[in-house]
Amino acid sequence: MEWEFTAEDVVKARSAYALEDFRRDLAEEVRINLGASGPLQHARAFNLLYDMCHALATGRTLEDFLQPYAYDPPTCEFLREVQPLMVANVEMLGAILQRMIMDGVDKGMPLEQALDQAASRHGQIVAASA
Repeated sequence: MEWEFTAEDVVKARSAYALEDFRRDLAEEVRINLGASGPLQHARAFNLLYDMCHALATGRTLEDFLQPYAYDPPTCEFLREVQPLMVANVEMLGAILQRMIMDGVDKGMPLEQALDQAASRHGQIVAASA
């Protein structure tokens, strides 16, 4: 995806690009790239790519993320091939998550509480769009 702002703009709150916006835009990118595939394939591809972006944005390695898919070599191959194309998305998602944490800190929360709140909010947003 391409944006008219940077990940730094999101972190520093100069852009109000939220997790819901990112998920919407990623879903659209997946839809465009998959073309005539059905809704179930779109949903599966989106969920897989989002989960990979989230894992990488939160410090996991690609190999760690791929471990549960070891039984499925085509999925691992797909993710290895697409990962370099997702670097900007991973960076932007990381910025969004960092901003969510900073919002809590800015409200006076201790860092640990801000982390927990951001993780909870992330879970709610993902569950709401499932």
